[in-house]
Amino acid sequence: MDFVRLTQFLKDLQRNNNKEWMDANRKEYHSVRDAFIHWLDSLNAQLATMDDGYYDTPGRKGINRINNNLMFHPNKPIYKDHFGAGLDKRPGTGDFYIEIGITRGMFAGGLWRPEPKKLRSIRDAIDYDGEQLKKILKKPSFKKTFGGLYEDTKLTNAPKGFANDHPHIDLLRNKTFAVAKEFPIEWVFQDDFETKVIAVYKEMLPFRRYLNRAVTV
Repeated sequence: MDFVRLTQFLKDLQRNNNKEWMDANRKEYHSVRDAFIHWLDSLNAQLATMDDGYYDTPGRKGINRINNNLMFHPNKPIYKDHFGAGLDKRPGTGDFYIEIGITRGMFAGGLWRPEPKKLRSIRDAIDYDGEQLKKILKKPSFKKTFGGLYEDTKLTNAPKGFANDHPHIDLLRNKTFAVAKEFPIEWVFQDDFETKVIAVYKEMLPFRRYLNRAVTV
């Protein structure tokens, strides 16, 4: 994968973030996008060998649109400043997200502000075996990689149906159950980038599996 070409395209796009420029350079966009999809296909195949429960996600299925959603965010530019994709993308669950931008990249996974039914399922799982989730979150290598849960707004008090003195109240008050790791864009130009991607995927997997079991079982 020629990440130099990909990041250069993103730089050019951000300097000319308008439909006229994109229309004039659509051939280059499709060429870069197709190369990224091909790279995702290869990564998808590698990750599938590591987990029996992996959900096959070809690059074309995993890649996100480069257009911003202006209906909900009218003040954003027309086009994003990154290419993003989700792998192991089973419907209704949290995927493994990869983002390649101009100056940084990001890995992420979990569930961002899940709808009430799923959120209740996660809280029920924590009520049942929250120690298992805490064990995952406290693992030294996990903390080194992700720091902890993604910081988002929390409930002030215990959610309905749970006591304020619940032993896992610190987890139950969360509205988002996700982790993320940013990395310098220089990583993508290094020969061991895919090795790093796979290492992060493996580190995140127990966390994602815990959440995905909660919302599907």
